[in-house]
Amino acid sequence: MSWRIGVDIGGTFTDVALVNEDNGRIGIAKVSTTPDDFGAGVVQALSIALDDHNVVPESVSLLSHATTVVTNAILENKGARIALVATRGFRDVLELRRSARVDLYDLYQDAPAVLAPRHCRLEVTERLDASGAVVTPLDESDIDPIIEFVKNNDIEAVAVSLLYSFLNDAHERIVGDRLRAALPGVPVFLSSEVLPEIREYERTSTTAVCAYVGPILESYLHRLEEAVSGMGLPKLYVMGSSGGVFDVAEGLKMPAMAIESGPAAGVIAAQLIGRQLNKPNLISFDMGGTTAKASLIKDGQVETTSEYEVGGGDGNVNRWMNGAGHPIRVPVIDLAEVSAGGGSIAWIDPVGALRVGPKSAGAAPGPVCYDGGGVDPTVTDANLTLGYLDPGALLAGRLAIRADKAEAAITERLAGPLKLDVDDTAAAVVSIVNNAMAEALRIVSVERGHDAREFSLVAFGGAGPMHAAELASELGVREIIIPPIPGGFSALGLVATDLKRDYVKTFYAPLTGIDPADINAVYQGMEESARDMLRATDIPESRWVFERAADLRYLRQAYELTVPAPADAVTPETLDALANGFHEKHRQTYGHENRNEIVQMVNLRLTAIGRLEGLDLRQTSATGGGSSMTGSRKVWFKGASRIDCAIHDRDKMNAGAEAPGPAVIQAVDTTIVVPPGWTARADDNGYIIMEASDGC
Repeated sequence: MSWRIGVDIGGTFTDVALVNEDNGRIGIAKVSTTPDDFGAGVVQALSIALDDHNVVPESVSLLSHATTVVTNAILENKGARIALVATRGFRDVLELRRSARVDLYDLYQDAPAVLAPRHCRLEVTERLDASGAVVTPLDESDIDPIIEFVKNNDIEAVAVSLLYSFLNDAHERIVGDRLRAALPGVPVFLSSEVLPEIREYERTSTTAVCAYVGPILESYLHRLEEAVSGMGLPKLYVMGSSGGVFDVAEGLKMPAMAIESGPAAGVIAAQLIGRQLNKPNLISFDMGGTTAKASLIKDGQVETTSEYEVGGGDGNVNRWMNGAGHPIRVPVIDLAEVSAGGGSIAWIDPVGALRVGPKSAGAAPGPVCYDGGGVDPTVTDANLTLGYLDPGALLAGRLAIRADKAEAAITERLAGPLKLDVDDTAAAVVSIVNNAMAEALRIVSVERGHDAREFSLVAFGGAGPMHAAELASELGVREIIIPPIPGGFSALGLVATDLKRDYVKTFYAPLTGIDPADINAVYQGMEESARDMLRATDIPESRWVFERAADLRYLRQAYELTVPAPADAVTPETLDALANGFHEKHRQTYGHENRNEIVQMVNLRLTAIGRLEGLDLRQTSATGGGSSMTGSRKVWFKGASRIDCAIHDRDKMNAGAEAPGPAVIQAVDTTIVVPPGWTARADDNGYIIMEASDGC
């Protein structure tokens, strides 16, 4: 009997999911996140998981991890001390950035601090032209002062980004070789290795981010590798932002790949259950303790983008808005993320309006009801006050919940100043956070040209199933799928994904003037690199897959759209198919197309995948004819105030058992709220399917 294990660090909890490869049986363990030392929480959660489920380390075939270390280092400005090496005259490209602003009317907004201060931005004499030809040869005598500067100023990593190095990397390679030889303990990141792609600002920013977080990620992963190895567990893999795992060595070459590690895992898990349940069109909704994330799965495929920003003042809120932070040009699952979670703090602004978030109580001190020293009421406190949560049910009673303290905090800090009763105030808190999350769902569906009513909603995260029905009603969605272990679902995605690495190379030319042989040569070069990476794994070559794509745009456009490309040899017919695919995607994205306009190729992309054996996920359903109903209590619902509500134990729901609303279904890792007009049903695999009645 062999097991796969996934570990996901969230803002509030660290989750471990275990899946038996033989029968799909699922296990879970959950501990509070340890912000001072994330690895300590990981080791604690792994120990509990192995003990609780009687799993011996030797039976574990895969160990995958989603980490927030990279993201936190950027958001908290706690990265490495770095130096940037640029072409003479261009060391300030990070300072100049783009002219984009998050808020056009905010005259006082500040861009995030440059990762390399000006005195740490160094120059070498060299110059290439726009074709990659050498205009000014590299003056290697400029490299020696850079080496001395790094040695004398406690520089922990170096980023090198020279003009047009994505076309000709000869000068960058010379600089990199000299620095690596003279500075063996200092990581050196070359833009031509990190991102051989057009646009010097984005390329330089991505390279600088890799240098900024690389030493921290390396230290964290190596310590964690030692810890899990000491437990007898297998080689550690890390989740990437595009939905796939990679080994530690590969991740340290490109640390920016791990920035959206955790959120990506949840979407991959949603994709898996869509295949299992034969539901190809899904909206993934993940609400945890700190943030809520939404993503769209269309025809079984996850939407990805190659452009987002991290490190802005509002953190997660503005991550996909131009001008918010540091641009990162790596493939990432297309998510809409808002600072709305169970730990989001409710507060009154200076003009007397009730607000929720973006600040979160996190794991420490946590919501007031956790009795960990928190004093500010949160969404969790509001849900508890409204009757959705049972004080004795969370984590099977292992997490102490104080309803009296939650109600007192809402009364003192919100209801009293607003002159409202406690229920109305708590309901207002929930309504505000629902509105924020509904906007995230609209972004990935309606604003992408999709009709949300044609999709099912997969709700997970510890708080997701509590809010799912209200959000679904807002968008006209009629079906909600609650997967097994929703509170640890992102961790579950870590064991269901494949090994994956993305490659990119700029190829700048109009489609009508391209020689297909030139494109074939670029793709073949990337495939050779990918094969070298896959050979270092235990995955047999029969399960290697190479997926091609191209970034295209209309001539004179500033930004591109990514279009899938056939895996066969490129022919003139291939170029025609790419053009047609681009026109269609442009119409879907922007509402119009122009087939008379020249289409320009900008980048070629390759995704290398090492497929793991497929899994069918299932949670053991109850057997016997007993009722799952354990009692009732007064619960607040919109339009009905407090009404008697049936309480069900999820573990006692037989396959086919129904819970008509109003009802609350309690599980060890989540609570499912079934409002009036909805019915919840357990299927054979332990999924809870919620359906809306007519008129709901």
